[in-house]
Amino acid sequence: MEKILLRILFASSLAAAPFVLKRNNLLMYLTVFFAKCVLSSSLDSFFIKKGKISYPVRPLAKVFDTNILYDLLFYPLLSVVWVRYTYQSKPLELITRSLFFSGPMTLLQWFLERKTDLFKWKSWTALHTFACINFTLFTIRGFVGLLKRITPDMYVRGENYVEERSHSKMLSPEIIASMANHRLPNDNYAQIQ
Repeated sequence: MEKILLRILFASSLAAAPFVLKRNNLLMYLTVFFAKCVLSSSLDSFFIKKGKISYPVRPLAKVFDTNILYDLLFYPLLSVVWVRYTYQSKPLELITRSLFFSGPMTLLQWFLERKTDLFKWKSWTALHTFACINFTLFTIRGFVGLLKRITPDMYVRGENYVEERSHSKMLSPEIIASMANHRLPNDNYAQIQ
């Protein structure tokens, strides 16, 4: 049953990826995606080595101790959704919106830990999961806030999060024609004819 659940999660994450990682503002979304990959993998590895949590059924179990499906696909996609959902939020609103993500995920992990072999909590509780999920959500959101401060002209702040592109000004046909008729002082082409 666990392998079926992992396949469903993998297929649904792959199907959702094109919709989550939209072309508008793709650079920021990919930055969030890869930052969350690093953060999730690091935290997961730390807690696995401490013996607090384990993943008995996971993809590539002989190679990785962590569940790479969670750390490198599902959670990063969820973080991109989180950033899009909270991009314009004020601090108090950000806290209440975090409950919409961390609450259901904590309950789902608690249920799956009891009924399946996807998670095994040793010295771990649902409160640890809730705190860890919120920590990573706020860390990623803080990272995006830092990116907005460092590169403020890169993104237009609005509902659609459209990425600005630096377009060079198009030359008018009159300017192009005058440039074609303009001869430089050392232009010997006229003398050859």
